[in-house]
Amino acid sequence: MIGHLTRIGVGRVQTLTNFRFKATIEARMLISNTHSAAVAASPLLQNPRRNQIGDNVSKKDKIKFLITTLLDLNDSKDSVYGALDAWVAWEQKFPIASIKQVLIALEKEQQWHRVVQVIKWMLSKGQGTTMGTYAQFIRALDMDHRAKEAHEFWLKKIGRDLHSVPWQLCNRMISIYYRNNMLENLVKLFKGLEAFDRQPPEKSIVQKVADSYEMLGLLEEKERVLEKYNHIFVEAGKGRNKKLRNASSKKNKKSGKPKNESASDTLADAVDDKKLSQSLSEHCR
Repeated sequence: MIGHLTRIGVGRVQTLTNFRFKATIEARMLISNTHSAAVAASPLLQNPRRNQIGDNVSKKDKIKFLITTLLDLNDSKDSVYGALDAWVAWEQKFPIASIKQVLIALEKEQQWHRVVQVIKWMLSKGQGTTMGTYAQFIRALDMDHRAKEAHEFWLKKIGRDLHSVPWQLCNRMISIYYRNNMLENLVKLFKGLEAFDRQPPEKSIVQKVADSYEMLGLLEEKERVLEKYNHIFVEAGKGRNKKLRNASSKKNKKSGKPKNESASDTLADAVDDKKLSQSLSEHCR
């Protein structure tokens, strides 16, 4: 009986050992394959002495390596996460600054789905948990036409602390709700901001809120909002008129005309010029 139990125990240990060995081999193969693909795409990494990501490779080359790899990968979460894990494995500390540069490069290429994947991976590591990253994530979800997911993330990570969320981010979320006909969520968000007495910085925000109330059939709320924030529309009108005056003034300066030159002054100058011309003509005779 004891011998039988011993054989069972040894068998389990061997099975566990084989499983760990297999996982280790698969991880190494993933790193090797990821690196090989990047080497083929990047001449800077084809030097035999640089056959490992962390060995004598500059930060710039590492970032280029990851960007190339991410752009070439198929649309698979496992592939993207595996490539990122392999790339970070060579770093002593999590390279948050480098990841940010990679995200900027992906945004320039309008690879919004990939941006979403990279940020999700980064957040899963407990990294980049800042309002800047959250704003970048909301924007990427918006550009990738994932309004529902943006709403869920907003409620989970951002919407609980409306007194300090930047207006720029609030405005983006309001725009997402407005474009995707999520009007109840829009007015709820705006009421939450009003609860902290936060003044909308742009009339476009007020207009979207008013339009949303109208489409929801809440006409009294629409009038309340337009009346409460009427001063924003007035200030916007004054600002527009000031810009027009400044533009007109610059145009007059470029043409060489005095700012307050009247039509009568111009006509008088023309008459004087004509008289002077006639006088000179008679003198020459």
